[in-house]
Amino acid sequence: MDKKRLQKIHEVKGEKFLLAVETSDEHREYQKYEELRQKIWGEPKDNLSGTRNMMCENFIHDGSSLFIGLYAEDKEGHIKQDKDHLIGFSYGFVGIIDKETTFRNPDNLQFYSQYTCVRQGFQHFGLGVKIKEFQREILLEMFGICTVTCTYDSLTGVNAHRNIHHFGMDVVEYREDYYGDFGGLLNRVDIPCDRFFVSWDLKKEIQRPEYDLEYLIDSGYMVVRAEIEKVGGSKGPVELEVVKDLNLRLDHEFLLVEIPVDFYKMLKETDVSESKVRNIPIGWRMKTRQAFKTLFKRKYKIIDFKQIKKEGHKRDFYILKK
Repeated sequence: MDKKRLQKIHEVKGEKFLLAVETSDEHREYQKYEELRQKIWGEPKDNLSGTRNMMCENFIHDGSSLFIGLYAEDKEGHIKQDKDHLIGFSYGFVGIIDKETTFRNPDNLQFYSQYTCVRQGFQHFGLGVKIKEFQREILLEMFGICTVTCTYDSLTGVNAHRNIHHFGMDVVEYREDYYGDFGGLLNRVDIPCDRFFVSWDLKKEIQRPEYDLEYLIDSGYMVVRAEIEKVGGSKGPVELEVVKDLNLRLDHEFLLVEIPVDFYKMLKETDVSESKVRNIPIGWRMKTRQAFKTLFKRKYKIIDFKQIKKEGHKRDFYILKK
């Protein structure tokens, strides 16, 4: 196997990063993925397989999993494929689409992308997109697979921008409380872990109908609408978006669902004893759950996700079309 096809260097903002498919047959080499995953998610009750199993799962060896590591250069300009240089990774595995056909037809195969992450401090280089683009290359060229599925929190704008706007993934369904009482650094046990289940056609060209986001906002085509409020956060006074309106009676060709600009920040800032503040993200979850499930039943489809600046504040919107 040509190792050159399994690696790619990217230079972003004057810094170099290496994307590399994991090929090691030494099971201890796989521990670095679990260590980084814990640093990012911070949920000790949840973990990857043991290192021996991960090595065996690798498609390079005996399984159907794909590990892609993202490595940063050090101060001396060196990039090594070790835990000290690992700043991100993706992991997923081959599965099936139709449960009756199972593995009897190669066209029935899909790839489930379970983890994609970048360490804090490196999250403003667009590296999440680079990982997914490299994943697409490997899946098309080496796996011969054209469909990728994954889940993500519908309230996380950074993921929505990457998955919906940049890659044009299709939302297949809304899954309520998909992971149960899942905590860690990116979740809160009192907030239901609702997720979008999305499908990515790796060969599809993105084609969207034209729309005017400012016009849709100004015309009031917002199923979920928020306002900025100053509240007492965990680190002091902070401005956060609070849901003010849920209007399921709207019936236009295009509709908008607003979400917080930074839901991860909101979870941390509202982790306080005062119930009114603590319940802000719960309000977001329940109102948007109702909005998405209702609109999907009415045959609306998410066609895009955009951020816009209005009246001095950034705002995030899903754009849906019937």
